[in-house]
Amino acid sequence: MALMPVADALASILQTATSLPGENAPLAEAAGRVLTEDIAAQTTQPPADVSAMDGYAVRAADLAAVPVTLTIIGEVAAGHPLARDVKEEEAARIFTGGVMPIGTDTVVIQENATRTDGMVTINVAAVAGKNVRRAGLDFAQGDVLLPKGRYLTARDLMLAAAMNHAELPVHRAPKVAVLGTGDELILPGTPAQAGQIFYSNGFALMALARQEGCGVIDLGIVPDRVEDTVAAVRSARSLGADILVTCGGASVGDHDLVQKSLAAEGLALSFWKVALRPGRPVMHGRLGDMQVLGLPGNPVSSYVCALLFLVPLIRRLAGRTDLSAATESALLGADLPANDERMDFLRATLAPGRDGDLVATSLPIQDSSMMAALAKADCLLIREPYAPAAKAGDRCAIVKLGF
Repeated sequence: MALMPVADALASILQTATSLPGENAPLAEAAGRVLTEDIAAQTTQPPADVSAMDGYAVRAADLAAVPVTLTIIGEVAAGHPLARDVKEEEAARIFTGGVMPIGTDTVVIQENATRTDGMVTINVAAVAGKNVRRAGLDFAQGDVLLPKGRYLTARDLMLAAAMNHAELPVHRAPKVAVLGTGDELILPGTPAQAGQIFYSNGFALMALARQEGCGVIDLGIVPDRVEDTVAAVRSARSLGADILVTCGGASVGDHDLVQKSLAAEGLALSFWKVALRPGRPVMHGRLGDMQVLGLPGNPVSSYVCALLFLVPLIRRLAGRTDLSAATESALLGADLPANDERMDFLRATLAPGRDGDLVATSLPIQDSSMMAALAKADCLLIREPYAPAAKAGDRCAIVKLGF
């Protein structure tokens, strides 16, 4: 199978992915989810005219000539409306959020008033409506404020609560199962024997999935045996995984058994080689309704491929439209040689340059096993296939590493 361009590989993955069905999520669990319906306000906010300041609720007509002294007939705190109307030459002590008493139309702030023995002297005139939040100032009942397809933020949940929604209709969050493969892998904290290395890829992949709002199934590590790999695949399916992500073994070497194991289970393979560096041996297919993404064993390759393919797949299933990380412009901090047939994602640092431009400087060694370099990087510097040699100061495209 020939190397597939990165864009074509992503399109192939997304072509087989559709948004997951909807469910009602409690408001406290709806952040990062996507609405399946328009959401209209079930109330008006504020529901009545309320004070915007601490002071005195009065009739503006009584302030035609100041100073004027009015009789205080009561007090209005938020949630405690006054039981009677305010008449001529009367006032009510009022606090922020208090409902404006019937008969009043303005609030004089307490700094412009002097209170003595049940009376208040107003020293500054005020027009009707001053320091008053009118009913419906924010929104009215029936207003559609959160449209279908909206990715819900903390601000949206605040609004939904004020609209009197205790739960929201959203797409189901994807479940991602992560499986590490390889005889050489052991868990961190385990004494290492000769030839063993610590399993690291899965922890990054599970963190990415959780950041995208997914439920995560940790399938652990399996050795290079078909029967163990098949058992793990079956476990992912029985646990309802929407995506199975494997780390390592996606190629066709004698010890790369993931493809063989998945084929034995009936995998419909889309591709397994991409014109990409790092990460050429990427595999994608389907087992029934479960998407399968086989990532390389080298940790940097695994992470870069997860950003390019796993995150957009998760977002598609979750109902989002912003599938891929935004590409930004920067200036090269160092010369780069001409590129070959593979799209390159160089690990690079960012620094401020002149005129507000960011300067992206690729790290000197780009080996796909170097996790310390990946952790140091601020972005991926993108080099298109067959890009010509570039000089420091030339424009380049980057994707910031905000994960």
